[in-house]
Amino acid sequence: MSAPDHGCVVSVNVGEPQPSRWRGKTILTGIYKSPVDGRVALAGDRVDGDRQADRRHHGGRDKAVYAYAGEDLVWWTAQLDRPMPPALLGENLTLLGLDVSAALVGERWAVGSAVLEVTMPRTPCFKLGIRMGDQRFVRRFAAAARPGAYLRIINEGEIGTGDTATVLHRPDHLISVAAIAAATRKHAGGGLGLLAAAQRALEN
Repeated sequence: MSAPDHGCVVSVNVGEPQPSRWRGKTILTGIYKSPVDGRVALAGDRVDGDRQADRRHHGGRDKAVYAYAGEDLVWWTAQLDRPMPPALLGENLTLLGLDVSAALVGERWAVGSAVLEVTMPRTPCFKLGIRMGDQRFVRRFAAAARPGAYLRIINEGEIGTGDTATVLHRPDHLISVAAIAAATRKHAGGGLGLLAAAQRALEN
């Protein structure tokens, strides 16, 4: 069965860094996001109104937008027996109808008036555990093979709730963000190697 080509935007989510307690210290994290109304600009390497606290590991050109599937939030709701609303996992873009974790590296989507390109999966860190109130969730998230996808902004534009998300291009290779996440879970070098292979395939 081929992957779906069309979906829609459930919500666009942004947030400012907030203080949280971690191992007796106060840290800043940008994982706390909320859905916003109206149109939101995607420009350069950022979503308007959204900021990351740790630019070494979050944000930047290849992690400008983080997308997660609404269907996977429904799955998590059943697994955890708790509500999992849009933005809870820190995603900028909650989508319905596209299998986000099955997206191929280099896949391009038209979302609103912007064009985005899939770059890599999310590798969960302790801040996801802080957001969920349970550090055990970090490993559980990694094991679930539903990592969501980071995207770079190819064409700047605006997005909003209800916009169509359409796959414009799928590369010839078969390396998905979920496959890279699974390889990373087994061995960090395995995930990096698979990501590098996908990037080489895009250059040929």
